[in-house]
Amino acid sequence: MLSLHAARTPRTHTADAPRIGLAIAGGGPVGAMYELGALRALDEACDGLDMTRLDCYVGVSSGAFFAAGLANRMDTAELCRIFITGDSRDVRFTPETFLRPALGEYARRATALPRLAGRLARDLVTGRGDSRWSDLVTRVGGLVPTGLFDNQQVEHFLRDVFSRHGRSNDFRTLERPLYVIGVDLDSGEAVRFGDTGWDDVPISQAVQASAALPGLYPPVELRGRHIVDGALRRTMHASVVLDRDVDLMLGINPLVPFNPADDADTVAQAHRFSDRRIADGGLPGVLSQTLRTMLQSRMQVGLARYAQQYPDIDQLVFEPNAADRELFYTNVFSFSARRRISQLAYRNTLADLRKRRATLEPVLARHGIRLREDVIADRPRSILAHLPPAVHRTEATARLDRALDDVAHALARRRGMV
Repeated sequence: MLSLHAARTPRTHTADAPRIGLAIAGGGPVGAMYELGALRALDEACDGLDMTRLDCYVGVSSGAFFAAGLANRMDTAELCRIFITGDSRDVRFTPETFLRPALGEYARRATALPRLAGRLARDLVTGRGDSRWSDLVTRVGGLVPTGLFDNQQVEHFLRDVFSRHGRSNDFRTLERPLYVIGVDLDSGEAVRFGDTGWDDVPISQAVQASAALPGLYPPVELRGRHIVDGALRRTMHASVVLDRDVDLMLGINPLVPFNPADDADTVAQAHRFSDRRIADGGLPGVLSQTLRTMLQSRMQVGLARYAQQYPDIDQLVFEPNAADRELFYTNVFSFSARRRISQLAYRNTLADLRKRRATLEPVLARHGIRLREDVIADRPRSILAHLPPAVHRTEATARLDRALDDVAHALARRRGMV
């Protein structure tokens, strides 16, 4: 599903190339794989769009992983090899990295149990009224861990990735602006990593904090503040991109409320999923639908406002189809489904480009982008079938490749300006 807000007063370009920004929302493991499939589709289908050389990147939660990777010149093919096929010659990713129990958090909370039991016993003996069930629940709540899984290994993984092959774990040394959004748990204020005052925090820690979804991962303490998932404040934080004076904003949001429709796609998926009502699936389904509805509703309000506030910026936001049963019913913790979900996103995005081609082509042309007919017309196209071969690079050859790529890019821009 593509939301397009074409600029009412498009800017004219002379010597300067159009400025393009990318905003990627969060969505957990499943949402991350959807985002990757959409990014790969855009990369293949849009001639003139270099996802690693955009003018601004903004990432929230799981979207921060890919925003940081692209800003570090890791292209979508390499990201697919890391997170989908697992045959990257550079980075070894294992899903268990993100699903390790937070044993330290459990132990820390458990140490408070004897003290709490003593207070409860004393209150019962003295007959104090604050030991009623409501107060008991409040007290026991302090024993519940703030997160099920340990996100420290996530930071270690990213620190290693961004410390090799010419990449950087420092916002200040990146060639292009990167912003990773978190939220201060105590104040509810957004924290914009990469901006002045927060740009000295390592990118790996910023992403770890931005992806700390309450209940799943514990808050990340930075400078005495507890930082959690950036989606608590806004869904995609697209305004951060729009405020960078871009000409085109691309956005990806993987979470939309499930709304089954009587169409061919829904019927085709019926063999995999029951037609029961969402409430019949219990609390997980209810919470998932509630979260999706809240996040998308909030984003739609924001996009409508941005169209008025930034009338000279073209805005394209890609989302899943509301009738995609497979996306809704896939276990949010399932990493085994990553190929299936990324393929779904890949084809959905290509279908959006194909269906809206007549409207999109003049908008994209303003920014030097042309849709590739051979890609968008290939309906059964597979995300994996068109990945380039994996290449092993040493530290020296990786840095040399980056330097040669910089030279080629500079020459191409120079020819385009002459």
